Amino acid sequence: MPLSPASAVPAIDVLLGTWIVDPWALALMVVAGGLYGLGLARAAKAGRRWPLWRAVAFYVLGLGTYALVNFGFLGAYSPQLRWAFAIRIALMLFVVPAGMALGLPIGLARQTVRPGPLRTALARVSRRPMTFFANSAVPPVVGLVVLSMMLTPLAGTTRLNPSLEGALTLGVPLLGLLMILPMVEEKTRTSTSLIMLQFVFAFIELLADAIPGLLLRLTPHVLDGVAAVPGLHAAWFPNPLRDQQIAGDWLWFIAEIMDLPVMILMFVRFAASDKGERKILDEMTDEQMDALNAAHLRQRG
Repeated sequence: MPLSPASAVPAIDVLLGTWIVDPWALALMVVAGGLYGLGLARAAKAGRRWPLWRAVAFYVLGLGTYALVNFGFLGAYSPQLRWAFAIRIALMLFVVPAGMALGLPIGLARQTVRPGPLRTALARVSRRPMTFFANSAVPPVVGLVVLSMMLTPLAGTTRLNPSLEGALTLGVPLLGLLMILPMVEEKTRTSTSLIMLQFVFAFIELLADAIPGLLLRLTPHVLDGVAAVPGLHAAWFPNPLRDQQIAGDWLWFIAEIMDLPVMILMFVRFAASDKGERKILDEMTDEQMDALNAAHLRQRG
């Protein structure tokens, strides 16, 4: 039995019992899961041990969450409900890519793709976007731009257009993966000073990500230009403004809570980098230290 309209949430049987098949999401899962599985098979054939927990992270935390988001209640009601649409986009941008990135797909590809034209082509194609998103200033701006879409009529147009919704289903998790991969891939090496700069930008992102959710929550009128979605509505459906307010609450919560693991990761990387740099300095002789200080003074002069 649905809850009262004032609750604006479905009954538990509706929440857990609503399922659809999203062909866009299914296609991405088949391709991504197949390629990762091929990498695991090649690694096993070559006698290389790939950590089991990384494969579990990729398939369960990454693709499993992606399937739950798009095949379950959120995917089914995304066109009708702003809060379902907002939660779905936020999870695909932050949570799904985090799980997939823990599987180190690029690291697995490096170990299993044989040297040759294919490896050269893949390296050439991935180098530019990886370099671009490794810039500390890029992920906060990209994340803010994606979330700010909720403040415009583009959000209403997109969630009601199956083709545009499909483009988001494919594009948003890939965009999120590009944002987080440079931070987690083992081949990424950065200096302590650069990690400190990244930490500053992560803190800025922590503050900036709250803005779209706050504006959705506090604005006294509907922002996406959709007064009502045609068709039958369940008794628990909120009115458009209440729907927008709930979307703002969830968008704010998910964006903020997912920034915390990023900041923790950067702190761990900073500690490891600082320890490595101090070890190098401790192993230098007095003559090497004098030469290093002299070179530093010449640069400042």
